[in-house]
Amino acid sequence: MTRCYLGIDTSCYTTSVAIFSEAGHLVAEARKLLTVKAGGRGLAQSEMVFQHSRNLPPLLEQALTSIQDERVLAAIGVSAYPRPLPDSYMPAFLVGEGYAKALACMQNSRLYRISHQENHILAGIWSAGGPAGNNFLAVHVSGGTTEIVRVSKTSPMSLERLGGSSDLHAGQFIDRVGVAMRLPFPAGPHLEKLAAQGHDNPLLLPVAARGLQISFSGPESHVMRLLPKNPDFAALAAGVEICVAEALYKMIREAIGQTGLEEVLMVGGVMSNSFIRQYVSKKLTAERAKLYFPQREFSSDNAVGAAYFASIQ
Repeated sequence: MTRCYLGIDTSCYTTSVAIFSEAGHLVAEARKLLTVKAGGRGLAQSEMVFQHSRNLPPLLEQALTSIQDERVLAAIGVSAYPRPLPDSYMPAFLVGEGYAKALACMQNSRLYRISHQENHILAGIWSAGGPAGNNFLAVHVSGGTTEIVRVSKTSPMSLERLGGSSDLHAGQFIDRVGVAMRLPFPAGPHLEKLAAQGHDNPLLLPVAARGLQISFSGPESHVMRLLPKNPDFAALAAGVEICVAEALYKMIREAIGQTGLEEVLMVGGVMSNSFIRQYVSKKLTAERAKLYFPQREFSSDNAVGAAYFASIQ
């Protein structure tokens, strides 16, 4: 028998499972987006819990049956709360944690509870092959988080928030604009496709960035004032991408200047956007920063970080 390591993540909009082998390879992965009604801008926590409870059993079955040889479940990692803070809580994560506890008890497996943010960072480290240093910056940009943190690879890993959005998160900004332009939710991939047609003549938006703090409520209000004038949606989508990318660039540049840390890991669903990746990378590498991007499929919500964590303990 060989040992394997299971990861589970039940975030706001994705149910995810992943399995690592004893050799440290990702051998199985399955995930499913939660369903949001057309025109909706999100889900209530009760609806998230319901959909995770429905999605998780078949995803676990899919991942576990895809492993051909006989394996023993040595450890389970699970995203049990949003951030590594004492009062961090969200009902959606109770679904994954409950399944993880039950499986650990039945299989006599070790159980590791980590935060959703740590899961993202660990998935990024695994997929991007770095940063290699013991201290680096991580930028977590999604629909529920827009933060820059200082990471120390201590045991346990230590995260210190340095800055981020003071109001809307980058993903929220993209989703709200996308839904207002009648794009499906979550709007990120659809807005990216639309924006590709508008970058020759983008409709530029105000960028609100001061020090380590950025804001997207002002740019969102600006967009909503433009929409009744029937602007070019492709040019507007391109402007949204530029606004997000420039705000992130300014925040990261400030953090590098304040901390002296030049290795930066970029994680979260928004960082799967090719234009934003390229924009930030081009400007910061010109200033001698070293950026690490996970593969696009491991930027968005997944359980790989939790499985990876369980495998290295």
